Formats: sequence, structure tokens, C-alpha cells
Amino acid sequence: MAKKMMPKISETERVALGCGSVGFDGDIFTGSPSLKHLVDTYTPGLSAEEQSFLDVECQELCNICDDFEVINNSDLPAEAWQYLRDKGFFAMKIPKEWGGKGFSTAAVSAVLMKVGTKCADANATIAVPNSLGPGELLARYGTPEQQAYFLPRLASGQLIPCFGLTGPHSGSDATSLIGSYGTVEERGGVLGVKATFRKRYITLAPVAGVVGVGFDLQDPNGLLGEVGKTGFSVALLEREHEGLRMGPRHVPLVSAFMNGTVEGDDVWIPMDHILGGQEKCGFGWHMFVECLAEGRGVSLPAGSVAAAKGLVTGVGAYCRVRKQFKVPIAEFGGIQEVLARMGSQSLICVAGADLMNCIIDNHEAPMVISSIMKQSCTERGRRIILDGMDVLGGAGICRGDMNFASSAYLSVPIAITVEGANIMTRSFQIMGQGITRCHPHMVPLIESLSSEEKDAPQVFRKQFFKMVGHVFENLGLSIGRGLKSSVSTALRSDSAYKNGSKLVSHHEQQMLRLSANLAFSADLALLLGGRLKFEELLLGRLADAMGAIYLGHAVLWHYEKRKGTMGSAQGESGLEAATEHAMMTLEHEGQVALQEAAANFPSPLGKLGGLLMNAGCAPLGNLTRPYSMPGDVLTKEVASKLTHPSQLRDLFQENVFVSGEQGDRVTELIKALPVCVEADKIASSLRKDKRQATSSEQETLDLAESMRDAIVQVNVYDQHGPQERMEAGYERPALAQTANWDGGVPSFAQDGKSSVADWEGKTKQSSQLAA
Repeated sequence: MAKKMMPKISETERVALGCGSVGFDGDIFTGSPSLKHLVDTYTPGLSAEEQSFLDVECQELCNICDDFEVINNSDLPAEAWQYLRDKGFFAMKIPKEWGGKGFSTAAVSAVLMKVGTKCADANATIAVPNSLGPGELLARYGTPEQQAYFLPRLASGQLIPCFGLTGPHSGSDATSLIGSYGTVEERGGVLGVKATFRKRYITLAPVAGVVGVGFDLQDPNGLLGEVGKTGFSVALLEREHEGLRMGPRHVPLVSAFMNGTVEGDDVWIPMDHILGGQEKCGFGWHMFVECLAEGRGVSLPAGSVAAAKGLVTGVGAYCRVRKQFKVPIAEFGGIQEVLARMGSQSLICVAGADLMNCIIDNHEAPMVISSIMKQSCTERGRRIILDGMDVLGGAGICRGDMNFASSAYLSVPIAITVEGANIMTRSFQIMGQGITRCHPHMVPLIESLSSEEKDAPQVFRKQFFKMVGHVFENLGLSIGRGLKSSVSTALRSDSAYKNGSKLVSHHEQQMLRLSANLAFSADLALLLGGRLKFEELLLGRLADAMGAIYLGHAVLWHYEKRKGTMGSAQGESGLEAATEHAMMTLEHEGQVALQEAAANFPSPLGKLGGLLMNAGCAPLGNLTRPYSMPGDVLTKEVASKLTHPSQLRDLFQENVFVSGEQGDRVTELIKALPVCVEADKIASSLRKDKRQATSSEQETLDLAESMRDAIVQVNVYDQHGPQERMEAGYERPALAQTANWDGGVPSFAQDGKSSVADWEGKTKQSSQLAA
């Protein structure tokens, strides 16, 4: 009966269960994850060499890249390409013994984040070689000959790498490999593969010198023997490889980063071109999954953090500088609501990314957490960008070098889509993998059901009873913690968060409660058996809850690591307020996700399943659903910290590119903020005291006014578009048509009186005819 209930596990899924690692994501499924373990195990930081690279080389690259011109020219400038190669931006993850930088994941993330605050296309160009490019795959899996040939060339920048995986029929199921296949053959005594492949959406393909191509390997004649196996394999092909076609470009919205196709028909690939050699034939899925954690969990979230930090820094200052109705828009309640939301969502992204970087640098490859980071950070990044655009108004939609928000706005749909669309990641991958891979008893249970060993029934019975115990243990924890947390939340003071220790202690208990809720709910969901993998609405809601739990722990971990570095008395820096706002938001998200999952529990359990889930998660109904969104007082405090010079603003401004040059809008906003704050204080004092300004006060008022006037300006162009810029004598068609209307239209000054006379005559004639 158990075998019938269990969903059928495909070979790909079976391999995936053995790939990557399980760490804190597994702790969540126990129902009792440990914040102390996170704090004790993971500490963020960069080496002196990494920090220097960030301060010098990154800063110079940002100076080279004019984001607006990059988009207009659909490419990075030649100077930027040469600088990227010369300074090792493509080789940050290649070990030093091969000429690379050997940087930590935290350093790569920091580089991507800083570059992303200036030029999203440069960020994308750097990300691929340092995540899913063949470089890291070669360092891990390449043969000695492959490493000796390719790694020095990749490290020097001679070869730009790319990775060809997705095909026209793959979509987010990149490993389906439809249309990409190869057959083992022998030619002239040399074993190899005849491969055909169709790849698209491949970043850097139009300029890459080497590509890793994924394909489905078949061996109908058994030529592999005992070395290697069939299935997903990866070939390393240089650009000049016979039959390989690279060069055509896709145009992802207005983005300029290189992206295109990789194709070939009946391409002969000698066996020594297979990544890792013959013994690694069929091993591509392991390679892909274990390296994907870095691409999905680090590179894409770094882009979201870049957008979040850049916009919170710029928009926060803009709200204090910009006035409407003679009042800084930072004082408007609607603006405060949006700003506080931007701040807390940005803190969530920053904390999640910092913790994920530490986890990867601890030599872990958590597939479920990487999926949470990809889906949640890019989605939160999208909301931050939309909020920022709403606040900026016309300054956000008029493109040009004065607009610091439009590039992020135009590129965010790409981050949502790539490396597994967010819809699929949320509704399938996170819990589809989590509920099996991370559950403390599911993997041994599944293995026992498919095992032919004599002791398999005994193993099954042992794991089954452990699972039953897991259900009732978390049911008890859910009820007990639910009742306790409901009381403590109801009795908690609105200002309790100002005490950092109490802030952490309270929210840690809420995370434990939600973890037990999720663990119990996941066990109930397993009663659906094989239907569970098709119940994507349920899986999506449970994924939302799991994401809120991981990110909630990340925010508390981040607070514990940063609280001693803010330079203000506890409760005054703004970090406590922002952390409180973020935690209340995440707790409410988790509560709503579990409530909706119970309300819509699918058949065959249906309402009974929902009743059982509610009994564990909220035994007294809404009385035991105590979490609400942040209140107005807290919202105003977070918004105020973001629109005044503060340690919280400094935290978000860390690693944001600031040129310091006149004309750079973010630089101008940062310089204008303290001046405008001081000017507003002076103006308020003058009104209150009913007096005239002193000479020094007037200087401050005048300076603030000139800064405000400069900052509200937007770009305007005498010529726009290729026709206006490039065609001599070009006249806009609408103007030409007007000028030629009935042989030419005289101006009002020339013909105004006669036009009135003509009109009156025609009106009189019409009246006579009507009579």
C-alpha cells in the first residue's frame, strides 16, 4: 500500500535526491531549527585582498560603465571588456593555482552587488563565468589535461566562457534536454560522441570562446563499457569547433548583455572533450545541480540586493529633498508607507543573501535554500523597484543619466525568468524537493520502498514509525507554541523591539512556532501520496511559509551579527525598527500562507485535511493567528530613518557605487540630504520664532534650494532615436504633415483675423440654410 501511495520517482528526481547538501533547510523540517547554530556557525566577512578589489577594481569598472550608454549601444564599451579580462573579473572563482582570484562566495556576491548598483548589464556579464560558467565546473570535475589547458586561459580572460543548457522546448525544465542528444561512436579508433543540440537564452554565447554544452548521451552499441554511463553529459567546445554555431543574439527587453544561441548538427566530439572525460559521462546532472546553488542562490539575489540598496539609498534621500505643496514628500503618509516597506523588504534580501553566501562558503550546496533565495529575493526585488518607481514618478520614467532607477526596472523581469521561472520555482521546486530531500525521514523511507535488500521491510517499518512520531511531536509543538506565542504577542509592548535582546528572543519563538506548523503541515501533505507532486497550489503556499521561516531566521542572524557595529545606542540606529518591521512582515506572510493552505487543502482529504491542519496550526482559530502587518508608528519610524542621515541609511549605502563626481545623481542626492534636512530645521525655526534668517542660515537655505532645483531636473533631448540622430535633414513626420496641410498652414499671427471672419461667415451661412 505504501508503494502505491508514494509518488513515482523518476531517474532525474532520484539523482536530485542525492545531489547537493541538506543543512538549515533540513533543520526547518524538524520543526525546531536553531538560531544559535546559525549565529555560531556562519560569520560574514571579506579578506583584505577581496575588500581591496571591491574598493579599487570594482570602483574603476563602475566609473568606466555608463549604464545609459551601455543600453543605447547594446554592448559594454571596449574599455570595459578589456578591463574585465585584465583584472580577473571572469576568474573570481577559479583557484589561484590556475591563475584565478580564488575569491569567496561572499566576495563574488559583493562584486556583483556593487557593479549592479551602476550597470545591470555588467553585473550579468560577470555573473555567468562565476556561477554556471565552465570555469568552476572544470575546477571541480575537469581532467588534469582539461584543467591545464582551459583554466589558465579562462583566468587570463583569453577565453570568455558560457554554459549551454536551455533549449527551445525546455522552459524551466532545463535538464529535459529535448532537442539536444548525442550518440557514442568510434571514428578512426577514437571514441567520441556525435551530437546535435539547440540551445537558446545562453548568456555570453555571442562572445564566448568556450561553451559547456549539455546533452542527453545514448550508447546503443555499448561502447562505453564499464567507464561512464548514459544520460546528461557536458561537452567542452571552443568557438572554432567544427560544426558549432555561435553568434546570433537575443534581445532581452532593453538589456545590453550578450545573450544568444548555441547550435550544432551531428557535431563530432572526441571523448576527451567531455567534461571530466569518459568516466564523467552521464554525470552532468550532479555537476549542474551542485553548481546551480551558486547561480540561483548567489548571483541572482546579488542583483536584487543591488537594486534594493541602490533604490533605498537614492529614493530615501529623494523623498527628503523633493518638495510638493512646500513640504518634503517624506512627510506624506503614503510615501512613508512605501518607504518603510522598501526598507524592510531590502533588509530581508540583504540578510538572506549574506547568510546564503556564508552557507556556500562553508562548502554546503543547499538546493532548497538556493531556490528560496532565487524566487523570494527576485520577487521582493521586483516589489522594491516598483515601489521606488511609484515614489520617483516622472524622475523614474524619464530615461537618461539622471535616472538611477530605470535600468533596474527594465531588467527585473529577466531576473524573475532566468534559471527557473519564479512561478515554477515557488509552486514546484521548493517544496517538491524540500518535502522529500529535507524531511528527516523521507529519503530513507523512499529508498527502503525501492530497495531489493532483504532488510528493506524492516528499514521501512523503522522509518515509518519514526515518521509517525515526527507527526505527533510537531502537532504537540504546534499547539503548545501556538498558544504561547499568541499570548506573548498579544501582551507585547509596541516599543519592546527597542531592546535588542527581547527583539530577538520574541521573534525567535515565533519562528519556532511557524517551523513546527510547517513541519506538521508537510507531514499532512504527504498523506496525499502520489497526488502531492501535482498539487502545486498547496506546494506554493507551503513554499511561501518555508521562505518566510528561512528569511526570518536570516534577518535575526543578520541583526545579531550587525548590532554591535551600528555606532548608536540600542534602539536608536534604526536597525531594531527595520528588523521589527521585517519580522512582523515575514510572520504575517507565513501565517497567511498556512491559513490559505488549510482553507484549500486538496482532495481526497479536502476539508478534513484542512481541519486537521488548522487544529495543529491555529487550534483556537483566529485567536491563535496573532500576527499582523506593522503598525503606523513603526512604519513612520523606519521611513524617518531612511530619509534622514542615520546608521540604517549607512547600512544600506554600504557597497553602493558612488562616483563622487558632479552630475552623478546618487552622489548629488547623498550630498543634498544633510543640507536639506538642516535647511528644513532652519525654516521651521524661522517660522516658529517669526524672525529673519542670519547670513549663515540664508546660505544653507539657498544651497538647499539650488540642490533641490538641480535634483528635480530630468533628461531632455533635442534628438532622440536613430533617425533623428543619424539622418541629416530628418524632420518628424507629424511636423512635416502639419506644415504641408493643404499647401501650408499660416500662423495665428499671420491669419488670425481672417480665420475668425471666415468662420463667422460660414456660421451665418449655415444658419440661413437651416432657416
